[in-house]
Amino acid sequence: MAEEPDIAPQLAWHVMSQEEVLSNLDLGKDALKTGLTDAEATERLAKYGENKLAEKEKVTIWQRIWAQIANVLVGILVFVAIVSAIRAITATDSDTRFTNWIQVAIIVSVITINTAIGIVQEGAAEEAAEALKAMLASDAVVVRNGVDIKIETKHLVPGDAVKLGTGDRVPADIRLLTVGNFACAEAALTGESVPIDKKVDPIDTNGGDPVSVPLGDRVNMAYSSTLVTQGSAIGLVIATGDNTEIGKINALVSKVEKQKTNVLKQIDEVSKWLAIIICLCAVATWCTAFFKTGEDAVESLSTALVAAVAMIPEGLEAVVTVVYAFAVSKMAEENAIIRALPAVETLGSVTVICSDKTGTLTQNIMSLVALVTSDNRYKVDVNSRDRVPTNFTKDQKYMAERADHTKFIKTSKLIGGGSSSTKFADNKSRHNKKGSFMYGMSIHDEKFGGVALPENTDVDTGGPNLEEVEEGTSEGIAESPDTPYLQAALAGGVLCSKCVLGANGGREGEIGNPTELSILRAAYFGGVDVSGMKDGAPIVAEVPFSSEYKFMATVHEAKLENDGPDFLDELIVHVKGAPDRMIPLCKYQAKGGKIGKENMEPIDVMYWVEQIAILSSHGLRVLALTRGSVPKSEVSEGDQLGPEFVRDREEPWLTMVGLCAIMDPPRPECVQAVKEAHGAGVRIAMITGDHRDTALAIGGQLGLLDEDHSEAITGPELDAMSDEQMRRVVQKYNVFARASPQNKIQIVNALQAENEVCGMTGDGVNDAPALKAANMGVAMGKEGTDVAREAAEMVLADDNFATIIKAVEQGRTVWDNLRKVLLVNTPINNAQGLSVLFGLLLGLDETPLSSIQVLYSNLICAVTLGFICAVEPSEPGIMNLPPRRVGKRLIGRFLFLRIIIGTVSLTAVVVGSYFLVQDMGYTLEEKRAQALNTLNFGAIAVTLSARFAYNPSYTTAIFKSNKYTWYSVVIVFVLQIFITYTPGINTKVFSMKGMDWTQWGIVVASSVIVFVIMETEKGIRRVLLSKGVDTDDHEYQEGFDDPSPVSQQ
Repeated sequence: MAEEPDIAPQLAWHVMSQEEVLSNLDLGKDALKTGLTDAEATERLAKYGENKLAEKEKVTIWQRIWAQIANVLVGILVFVAIVSAIRAITATDSDTRFTNWIQVAIIVSVITINTAIGIVQEGAAEEAAEALKAMLASDAVVVRNGVDIKIETKHLVPGDAVKLGTGDRVPADIRLLTVGNFACAEAALTGESVPIDKKVDPIDTNGGDPVSVPLGDRVNMAYSSTLVTQGSAIGLVIATGDNTEIGKINALVSKVEKQKTNVLKQIDEVSKWLAIIICLCAVATWCTAFFKTGEDAVESLSTALVAAVAMIPEGLEAVVTVVYAFAVSKMAEENAIIRALPAVETLGSVTVICSDKTGTLTQNIMSLVALVTSDNRYKVDVNSRDRVPTNFTKDQKYMAERADHTKFIKTSKLIGGGSSSTKFADNKSRHNKKGSFMYGMSIHDEKFGGVALPENTDVDTGGPNLEEVEEGTSEGIAESPDTPYLQAALAGGVLCSKCVLGANGGREGEIGNPTELSILRAAYFGGVDVSGMKDGAPIVAEVPFSSEYKFMATVHEAKLENDGPDFLDELIVHVKGAPDRMIPLCKYQAKGGKIGKENMEPIDVMYWVEQIAILSSHGLRVLALTRGSVPKSEVSEGDQLGPEFVRDREEPWLTMVGLCAIMDPPRPECVQAVKEAHGAGVRIAMITGDHRDTALAIGGQLGLLDEDHSEAITGPELDAMSDEQMRRVVQKYNVFARASPQNKIQIVNALQAENEVCGMTGDGVNDAPALKAANMGVAMGKEGTDVAREAAEMVLADDNFATIIKAVEQGRTVWDNLRKVLLVNTPINNAQGLSVLFGLLLGLDETPLSSIQVLYSNLICAVTLGFICAVEPSEPGIMNLPPRRVGKRLIGRFLFLRIIIGTVSLTAVVVGSYFLVQDMGYTLEEKRAQALNTLNFGAIAVTLSARFAYNPSYTTAIFKSNKYTWYSVVIVFVLQIFITYTPGINTKVFSMKGMDWTQWGIVVASSVIVFVIMETEKGIRRVLLSKGVDTDDHEYQEGFDDPSPVSQQ
């Protein structure tokens, strides 16, 4: 056996200094320049193995076949087929030989068809690992022997020095040691909706556990399979293959075993009970035939087998598959693609849906949602596709107050921990010139431009009194700016950017940072000619953005339409950046966001500080748009400007135009979908890698927060909890922030431990393990990764969370229809076997039904009449009911009673009609024709009644909503006529002859009797229901349901 490769040291690389990293990797101080030698690389490759993901053992076709046939009922059918084959071989007359071979052929066909259906529907290969491997980079640039070379990523080893650039896919987990304006898109791994700016300094954990730092906060690391969006970097490989973060996810995906759905478990359970009942019936029939009728042992066995074959639901699996398949086709019309049929039923019992935020509940498009000026705030319609300025609407109440959960947090802490934070910046001053603003001065300092920061919300924000603002007034929700205003106000966001907007303002073809693109997109849909604006005022010189000083500046020739008439003889400088960095550089503010010297007024620092705090409290990413002017002689075209151009002036010189509030907004349809889910008793929980405030803001907008679930909890907090604490916490919180892939599985497992039926939605690599662990995994089809899609049971083709609620309704319909199928098939099967048994017990010398008749009736009724109930549409009010209880079985006491009533009714009319025509002197073949037609037309009566759980079936509704009803009835009718009157078919195969009108009168009367009995039972249940009796088997029923804790509550 080959030796297992060693595991690279699993250390907290993100908290180490460069010297510690080099030491732990056994490298010299010049490792970034010299790299590994070929010999060292070969030695480490042998030690740690190739940089690739382990593959899971695949299931063979023979294993799949065995899984389909390894059950008791198939075993009984095989035994019957073997006995029939022996009888055919040993038979002395041709009729017996022919009949038995027909029986063998039918049984083999049934087994083959059911097995094939099962393999096709359940044979979706486990391709998650393959999809993960497809995400890995194919090659990488490394330093070997002091030279840069390109190698296959599978040959990377811990200690390799790797060089990364824009567009590269990170080939392994890497500790970054040098970076140049470097950022990585990690949404698929961490859930972060925007690229993460990278640093090289060790992460300060403030004495906490280094392992508890979320992946998204380990900003000195680059992770395998993530994408470099900008800049360049050099780092050292610290983990390869299965030891990388994506490798750990691969291990989780492979480790998680899918659970068998409730219905499949119950079908197995029903099969076991049926097997016992069938065996008892067969034994009773053999004893009756042998001792009472006087048949010999072999003939008695043949008679017993007729009863056994009669009661085996050969077509049940096929009809169950039809129930699923029809639901799948209906759901496909609603853009929900089901990858495994039984998953449909699971949807109907889901009690909690755990959803990823980015791209699932939100649009995965960073969007400008608000523009705040010195005296106005504009709400932006992010869902409009019309290019009109009315997409910006003046709304003084829109996010005008701090979010409830942050009202008592100090302003400095609020902004310092929000999306606009500069907490990773170096706040040490490089310039101590008296009277100048120091680089790094920010709201983290206790002074802000010489003004103390507010520590609570008792601040005069300078805006209108919200209590006095009325809708429809100039300070309410009524006015919109015009396009020229938007062009001038947003000029700093449009021109101070090198981003390229996608076609028609969409995602296709866009280039650049999503946060910057959000401003361009808002301007575009506000009617601004973005490309024309950029072409008309090209960049003369620029200060490139850096995460060190948190702003970008560009210099342009003044244009009348952008800058007004006052600055045409000067150069315009647009500076865009973190607002806490911009305010100390501003002397003025643009009144109402209007451009021109007449609109410049002294900046109200406290107003802007509070606005930043308010917007940050709602989880928004905030950018400040500022502008200034310099003489044309100060800058020449192509000058390489540094940050000192902006910040190293004798006094503040910029003008604050406005604040851009940016977020990945909720999908509009999701808000309504969450309401519908709550109405159906389904709880929605959001699990995200984003920060707590952002998660709470989105959760609040979606309606996930209420009195019982008002706060959020983070992944690191979950890591510190015991299993028992986890079980309590998952019932208390609906919002989980900074969650890791392991956290997601912990949450799912804890919910399942609380007897919740858990659905999990997601689109990223980080969601895959939880998608497999959940009872129902739902992946996104458009924005989702292949990894997530292959790990899920259902894929949303439109990435619309609202589609899940439609799928839940269909899932509940599946459960109802399965119960209806059992109400149809079980009495028919029981009546076939019991007719044989009771016919003999009541003194018949021959069985009322031949074995071929039994097999035919079994199959034709299941395929046609069972199909009617399999495709029944949802009954009214199905989404007003709570989710099905955990442990609830398909057959409850009332359904069991209905099955007994149907069984007794059908058996009585079949045996009764046989005795009736026997007394009239009909032959054996005519009596068997009577029994078969009475049985099958009686089955039609049971089916028509079973279509509606409560409503009567003797109304015009019976002719509506399900067109397949009468197709099936006509098929059964035509086939019955065909086999009854076709010469040769009736006598040779089915052992019967044509019937006269008297016999058909008996068939009609018997069907009416059965229908009236079934409808009378329904009427009694309606009366009981009106008195509050649980006639729908919703409540826990001892002896019928599993005694789970939830069921007994």
